[in-house]
Amino acid sequence: MNLVMEFAQPGTPDVLRNAERPVMPPAAGEVRIRQTMAGVNFVDIYHRSGLYPLPLPAVPGVEATGVVEAVAEDVTDLKVGDRVGYAGLPAGSYATVRTLPRGRVLRLGDDLPDEKVAGSLLRGLTAHMLLVTVGRVKAGDTVLIHAAAGGLGLILTRWAKRIGARTIGTVGSPEKAALARLHGLDHAIPYRETDFVDETLRLTGGRGVEFAIDGIGADTTARTLKVLRPFGTLANVGQVAGPVPAIEPAALNNRFFTRPSILALTQDREAYHAAAREWFALLRDGFEVPAGHTYALAEAATAHRDMEAGQTTGAVRLAIPG
Repeated sequence: MNLVMEFAQPGTPDVLRNAERPVMPPAAGEVRIRQTMAGVNFVDIYHRSGLYPLPLPAVPGVEATGVVEAVAEDVTDLKVGDRVGYAGLPAGSYATVRTLPRGRVLRLGDDLPDEKVAGSLLRGLTAHMLLVTVGRVKAGDTVLIHAAAGGLGLILTRWAKRIGARTIGTVGSPEKAALARLHGLDHAIPYRETDFVDETLRLTGGRGVEFAIDGIGADTTARTLKVLRPFGTLANVGQVAGPVPAIEPAALNNRFFTRPSILALTQDREAYHAAAREWFALLRDGFEVPAGHTYALAEAATAHRDMEAGQTTGAVRLAIPG
């Protein structure tokens, strides 16, 4: 049987419960994976809460690592025993076994341990989308990163510094500021004590930033538009603090605003595999991913509560029993 964490109705983390589902042989073009770790991301919380509805009952989770357990006859480039990972829709990674189309599955090799990939894969792909595809960040640019000490924020900070950008980030505590600085943040703004708009403009001599990344939502999104230099870009990738209100067209004068979706990008097989190759190459080249937090699969509700309360940093993952 396949042990999963599912929810019958949207709600608080307490709606997550243990369930068993049958294990089916892979159909044509499919691969069955015995999973080892599942990443936990904010989109899982959005799915569980009903903000982004899933067909019910639903198993959350959009990334995991594991070992190939079976392949369809027409799948010839993966074999039983290969270490693999995946990210993106359909949701359902909080499970011991997963069957997916071959195009969703990424070969890991033995030099990328589960702890480094699980919990960082979707974030790594998101960072690639933001910095390379959307922001086209280059050496000398200044980037504002909200929640710079979060799982995505730390990856964005380190990657932007690797490109040669100057990094400014908002943080919620001195401890998170120190963590973000360890990963290359040039300027930490304690947003509870300091207005990030005024401070960002001060740090840039009134010029503003070329690129800003906002996963906070609510009024933070509109306020972040004020720190863009002329023809700068703001990418909103989340709404932890609440939905993004309507933005007046006048606020976009000489500015660009986009809401890119990594889950949409991963549906493009070529773009998905290309971004994964770049992320894996960075990891192999010594790109550091914070140790983060590991919970048991049965503790998925605790992982959700801790993430929602801002008590996690770096990658968050569920260890799946063998």
